[in-house]
Amino acid sequence: MPVSPATPNTPATANTESAAEQRSARLAVTVFPLLILAGGAVAVLTPETFAGMAPWINPLLGLIMFGMGLTLTAPDFALIAKRPIPIVIGVVAQFLVMPLLGWAIAAALGLPPALAAGVILVGCCPGGTASNVVAYLAKGDVALSVAMTSVSTLIAPLFTPVLALWLAGQYMPVDAGSMAFSIVQIVLLPVLFGLLVRRFLPTLVAKCLPVLPWFSVGAITAVVVAVVSGSAGIIFSAGLLVLVAVILHNGLGYALGYSVARLFGLPVASRRTTAIEVGMQNSGLAAGLARQYLTPEAALPGAIFSIWHNVSGAMLAAYWRRRDARSAPTREEQPAR
Repeated sequence: MPVSPATPNTPATANTESAAEQRSARLAVTVFPLLILAGGAVAVLTPETFAGMAPWINPLLGLIMFGMGLTLTAPDFALIAKRPIPIVIGVVAQFLVMPLLGWAIAAALGLPPALAAGVILVGCCPGGTASNVVAYLAKGDVALSVAMTSVSTLIAPLFTPVLALWLAGQYMPVDAGSMAFSIVQIVLLPVLFGLLVRRFLPTLVAKCLPVLPWFSVGAITAVVVAVVSGSAGIIFSAGLLVLVAVILHNGLGYALGYSVARLFGLPVASRRTTAIEVGMQNSGLAAGLARQYLTPEAALPGAIFSIWHNVSGAMLAAYWRRRDARSAPTREEQPAR
């Protein structure tokens, strides 16, 4: 969900938040996961209603990435040159930790080949488009989050198919060349087109930015509904096992991302951002690629990850916000030196 540059980028760096900003944060942290959960539940209960949505998955993903491109600005890319080290740390962790975690979890749980390949493919994808707003809600470094998401997204056509061929290819045949071409079509070209539109039509884009978050929420929900409806039968037979794999993958991604950032001495806000960027995946892309190049069953981990990582991200952000709120009076009560 490409929301951070539209509204939260500036207030995230402020020392205090207005009541309106706090209400907006609570609304976003509550409504977004609920919509995803509701969409997934409806798709499981009435899969036949959405049987014709499968061909719309990739176009919807392209629209989401186009929206991400609309939110990016020159300063977002300038940050890459100004602060390359934390960005490199986050992106390397993204494409190292999550693919290997997916492979290890699939092996440890003894997942069937299609589900194992799907879990690994989730780990091979770039950072999730919802990570920017979660970083804002968690009081992380939003500018760093945007830069990490942008870089991982732009290099995904190279790294995602290569990693998928290496790791998921142990379970199912992977056409890395065709997958790379699809990622260029679904991810790279829409993002670049969004950048061009913002460059040449800034006034029009500025008017659209306030509604982009909700557009993205709707599109992500539609992708989840389409994938879940096509895998409803598998959910009842193997859904619990896949959910366990997804929770482990996501949770360990948060923990290892935070640990890596801490190991390299990054500040707390950057640690939170790195944890979120590593733990949250563009699982909608994983689901779309799995459905196109593997099997409908292989798309299930991506669909469940799309639901779960938004719920867990909201909970993690709420936890960090509450912890900051509890610790703030303690610092204020310390005697002046």
